[in-house]
Amino acid sequence: MSGSSLDGLDVAYCRLETAWEEGAFLVKKWELLLADTLPFTPEWQERLRRLPTATALEFCSGHAGFGHYLGELVNCFLEEKKLSPAQIDLIASHGHTIFHEPAQGFTTQIGDGAALAAGTGCTVVSDFRSSDVALGGQGAPLAPMADKMLFPGYDFYLNLGGIANISCNTDGRYIAFDVCGANQALNALASLLGLPYDTDGQLAASGQLDPLLFDAINARGFFAAPYPKSLSNQWVQQHLTQACLQATTPVNDRLHTVCQHVAHQLAKSVLQVLEKERIAKEKYRLLATGGGAFNGYLMRCIQQQLSAVGLPNLEVVVPSDDVVKFKEALLMALLGVMRVEGAPNCISSVTGASRDAVGGGVFSP
Repeated sequence: MSGSSLDGLDVAYCRLETAWEEGAFLVKKWELLLADTLPFTPEWQERLRRLPTATALEFCSGHAGFGHYLGELVNCFLEEKKLSPAQIDLIASHGHTIFHEPAQGFTTQIGDGAALAAGTGCTVVSDFRSSDVALGGQGAPLAPMADKMLFPGYDFYLNLGGIANISCNTDGRYIAFDVCGANQALNALASLLGLPYDTDGQLAASGQLDPLLFDAINARGFFAAPYPKSLSNQWVQQHLTQACLQATTPVNDRLHTVCQHVAHQLAKSVLQVLEKERIAKEKYRLLATGGGAFNGYLMRCIQQQLSAVGLPNLEVVVPSDDVVKFKEALLMALLGVMRVEGAPNCISSVTGASRDAVGGGVFSP
């Protein structure tokens, strides 16, 4: 999994035991055996950052080159963990999102599956979003499939990555949508101080709210739109990150304000789901994962905002560090297995597509 924060490639070595029972695909057991984040070189970070505005030739070169680069990273992981390609049934690769414009009928994750297969000697499944978009869906979020198949027992699932998204289990029917930008903006602000991120949200906790910035970033029309809906990296950069970088208040105040923004929009989203889906329970449980779950101040903001909107009975659960960090890589493994088994791995109730899709292209070595 390569996320929008550009910090590197999350690689997870997983084992899934699956079965078909009465026409339904089931995961009987799963294990996250080994995992690591392999940092991207500064050259690849800059190249990925520039590709959305590159020429067609540079884009095609980047797509193929990134596929070969992913192969190199995976081979490093296998060598370090003393694994051989013979032990791998398949590699499921999300690739790196360059464009995500479902309203215009396309989404683009680079990292050529054929190049990755050739470089590793393993079967590769990639390009998980395009089939759903072709069927009129948002192609996102994909995470609800992992929520449904691997993490039962929760009402809500929150992923705090470069973009924050939320899923909800409504009596077995899953809905989900992007909430707002998150780590993309926080990390960009931390970089102004020469830091990769704000450790535990300590800088944000020391800041104060910038009311002008808070009002400006909450005024975007996206936040009033009904779900299903999704955000592109370009939207987050234009409407959140740039506004934060251009503000003149101290960096810790801007970090503080973004954390409050994320918590505010999340609380609004939870209320929107409960009202629209007519859900009423005495107690709710929310599973929080993604890099933002390690941000202690952000998590406190979220709990405070949920209480402020009348949901003190919503328990926020942060699982083990490995699950927090590598849930999306585990999700890719699940989607890859479902693709080769012919099981629908995109949920139309989540994305708005005309039907559930079996997403992903398969490349043999």
